[in-house]
Amino acid sequence: MTFDVARIRADFPILQREINGHPLVYLDSANTSQKPRQVLEAMRLHNERHNGNVSRSVHTLGTEATTAYEEARAKVAAFINAGTPDEIVFTKNSTEALNLVAHSAGQYLALKPGDEIVISEMEHHSNIVPWQLLCERTGATLRWFGITDDGRLDESSLAELINERTRLVSLVHMSNTLGTINDLSRIVARSREVGALVTLDCSQSVPHLPVDVRGLGVDFIAFTGHKMLGPTGIGVLWGRFELLAKMPPFLGGGSMIETVTMAGTTYAAPPARFEAGTPPIAEAIGLGAAVDYLNELGMAEVHQHEQDITAYALKALADVPGVRIFGPATPEGRGGTVSFAVDGVHPHDVGQVLDALGVEVRVGHHCAKPTCVRFGVPAMTRASFYLYTTTDEIDALARGLDQVRKVFG
Repeated sequence: MTFDVARIRADFPILQREINGHPLVYLDSANTSQKPRQVLEAMRLHNERHNGNVSRSVHTLGTEATTAYEEARAKVAAFINAGTPDEIVFTKNSTEALNLVAHSAGQYLALKPGDEIVISEMEHHSNIVPWQLLCERTGATLRWFGITDDGRLDESSLAELINERTRLVSLVHMSNTLGTINDLSRIVARSREVGALVTLDCSQSVPHLPVDVRGLGVDFIAFTGHKMLGPTGIGVLWGRFELLAKMPPFLGGGSMIETVTMAGTTYAAPPARFEAGTPPIAEAIGLGAAVDYLNELGMAEVHQHEQDITAYALKALADVPGVRIFGPATPEGRGGTVSFAVDGVHPHDVGQVLDALGVEVRVGHHCAKPTCVRFGVPAMTRASFYLYTTTDEIDALARGLDQVRKVFG
């Protein structure tokens, strides 16, 4: 189908809002995306007509809820080309998914002093802190890739960094601050040479470009619903089934068991093993509706639109005096996220002036403080785009930055 941004925007009620008397310009989709009517309606219909708990009732509502929940799992599996829906574990977000891997895969690997885990300076805190905690528990050592001046992973020490002591590598697929889309083929190949598992944080990539988990050749990926038109409270861990089947559970409770006695417990097969308690049912159904919406548009088309918008934004911001852009200077190998600084103006002040004009951006360290430290700034301003972003909105951002310069001299 033709990528008709005006028609797409009509599906998003919130985009009709005004902020401080100005049309809403929403440039914070890397933080959380907006939801189309189709997602909102799917969740409303479920709650009004089919609300019941899953995998534990034989009555009609429980059966309908279970069917819809498992249909959502199958949709997500197909969306990323998983081998089977049983490789899809629903979590509450990417953070929980990555913590699940750190906890359960960490136990499976039986890490000990002398073992090493490799990450990078480019990571979101959710892909740093769980590994630091795992190293504290096991005595393993955490090591990391640096970042080049143009915002890409520094692979110059690849062979030394990933070595025979490396047990697990966990990296971001697309940076939430720099917008960098990492080509991880060399890193994955090296990890395979030494027998290390590979995890990817795909929170920013799965919503914005075609992702084929089998093509990536990794062991786990994590992503979240609220960045891909879905609701908050639902995330996804994909893992190779043979690994999930060997890993111990992350949480204990109802629905994750095979049998329980007072003397001990045996666990259900994945994915149920990792979904203790009542799951986010309506949220999973909303995520399934979001997948339907993205499939209708086509992820290659979504990615191309964002490439066009990003190219336009890089040029527009480069033309604003005093603006320093972080990350790759061209849209190649870059997603729809542009972080920048305005000379002499704190990002919080930039954000406040832009908000007064109806332009919504994010300011701060973006849960990626080591990246800010690498580039010598305490914080950044970030504009992030999605399938509903227009060039007119980029123009509004550029005009807003001109106003920032006027206000702060």
